[in-house]
Amino acid sequence: MSGIFPGRFTAQTNEPFVVFLIGMRINTWWRFDKWVPVATAMGPMMRTLYTHPEKGFLHSEYFWNMHGPILVQYWRSFDDLEEFARHPSDPHLAAWKRFNQAVGADGSVGIWHETYMVNPDQYECVYGNMPKFGLGAAMEHVEAVGRRHTARSRLSANDGQKEV
Repeated sequence: MSGIFPGRFTAQTNEPFVVFLIGMRINTWWRFDKWVPVATAMGPMMRTLYTHPEKGFLHSEYFWNMHGPILVQYWRSFDDLEEFARHPSDPHLAAWKRFNQAVGADGSVGIWHETYMVNPDQYECVYGNMPKFGLGAAMEHVEAVGRRHTARSRLSANDGQKEV
């Protein structure tokens, strides 16, 4: 149980942040030549982000569903995320160009992302008997007690309103 925090915890921040969901969908499983390069392109990006926190990347969680990988990322700001995506010396731009050349619109591999800009008074989370995870690993990890005990009170605690 190393790394487990017994009890209930939440994440706390007074700063806005970005939640970025990104993934791929393998539409044609037998086309290894199409989807393996796309799947392996994320490794160099994540290594760069974890070794250069000044780029604004805070944390990521990785999942796999029936059709491919999904990453949930937390960023300090949209500007930081966009700078990483567009900067020629970062690994994303080259991977994006390779995808468009190798796959383009042939339908063998799908890619997607969603970006959410979150103010400090517009989120709520709880983690019970978990290691630091998700937003709780990206931000300050605090006990969910007192004004942080319920979902409603956590939202109220974030925006300074009185708990009802």
